[in-house]
Amino acid sequence: MLSANERELERRTRELHALTEVAKTLTAALDLPTLLGAVMNKLANVLEPAEIGAIMLWDAASGLFRPEAVFGYDRDTMRAMGLRAGESITGKVYDEGVAHLLATPAEVAEAMADMRPANRAVMARALGSDALPRSTLAAPLRVGERKFGVLVLETLHGPTEFSKTDLPFVQTLADLIALEIDRARLAAEAAAIHNAQQADRLRSEVLATLSHELRTPLAAIKGYATALLLEEVSWSDEKRREFLHLIDEECDNLQVMIRDMLDFSLIDVGQMVIEPQPVRLPPLAHEIVDEMQRRTEIHRLVVDFPADFPIVDADARRIRQVMRNILDNAIKYSPDGGLIVTRGEVRPKDVVISIADQGVGISPEDLIPLFEKYFRVKAPTGYHVAGTGLGLPVARAIVEAHGGRIWAESKVGQGTTLYFSLPRAGLSAARSGT
Repeated sequence: MLSANERELERRTRELHALTEVAKTLTAALDLPTLLGAVMNKLANVLEPAEIGAIMLWDAASGLFRPEAVFGYDRDTMRAMGLRAGESITGKVYDEGVAHLLATPAEVAEAMADMRPANRAVMARALGSDALPRSTLAAPLRVGERKFGVLVLETLHGPTEFSKTDLPFVQTLADLIALEIDRARLAAEAAAIHNAQQADRLRSEVLATLSHELRTPLAAIKGYATALLLEEVSWSDEKRREFLHLIDEECDNLQVMIRDMLDFSLIDVGQMVIEPQPVRLPPLAHEIVDEMQRRTEIHRLVVDFPADFPIVDADARRIRQVMRNILDNAIKYSPDGGLIVTRGEVRPKDVVISIADQGVGISPEDLIPLFEKYFRVKAPTGYHVAGTGLGLPVARAIVEAHGGRIWAESKVGQGTTLYFSLPRAGLSAARSGT
């Protein structure tokens, strides 16, 4: 008989295997319905308690949840299923945005008590039985504030049933599926503007980057979280804080990656909107520098602007993004710390913002493609820097949309300085008489 530790190790091994198999499936070059069907088939093979399951997506046009992919059910029969908002397990989990475990038949029956008779009949025909599931685990499919539907996995006969330990793991699976749904919907919007060849190219590039770059932070988050959950290890408060800090850092990395990919998809289809307003750049620079300083203890970030720095017309939100992306790179590529200076310069027709670090520097051959999408500077020391290769291309697109330009100067081993300019011409310049 296996010990508790051996059973826990066995469970985590199964989870890792399931995550790996689902991640592999999500990188396949398939349309969304086929891809989600493949994912559900994979889950049926690698997730032992799951005997039946469905991906229920909200269809705004009909105001119903529809099964986009299923396993254990007859697919053709399930097409007649349509759940209203708030109806049954799916509706409740979607509304609350939190994964739910229904551990007993009684809990399942209570959650399904408000299911309309027509849907109950569809479910019974699709199963070939009117028996209710023994246990159900349902997790919301969402990315940020965007909600798509619910992943529902159920045990019909047993002997293995879902438990509380399965909740975070199934939510992780749901998050991976939601990322793919989100990406696919963005690709569909792009396809409405661009031709099929351009949409396929964008899809391939984003998928390739997503599958490659998300593995590192996801693996780190999973590893540190698993370590914290080990009951047989008593971590010190200092070590727990260290692990939580590392998890927080990797979550920030994931957020930056996803934001850059979403922004570049808008840029690539010509949908990025610039809304210029009079902006004071010095306080904006101080705000972003203070934010980035909180992320590092080994760097010293300073701001240097002349007292008479003029107001310029710019989209403050987008310029914040430019500065944040450049500062993020400066921190990542100066692993030994050092000084990072954000400086403002006034010229007759424009203003120039420069951000200089004391990092590893960039070789001359890497300066030329530096602002091309997905290009990654090769760190001389060989360490891996997380990212999508989209931060600087997004910054370039924003700066050029303002009528400015962006460039870099660097020496290997001595650091890098990124510059971007913004024109002084505009309403604010006219009011000031310059």
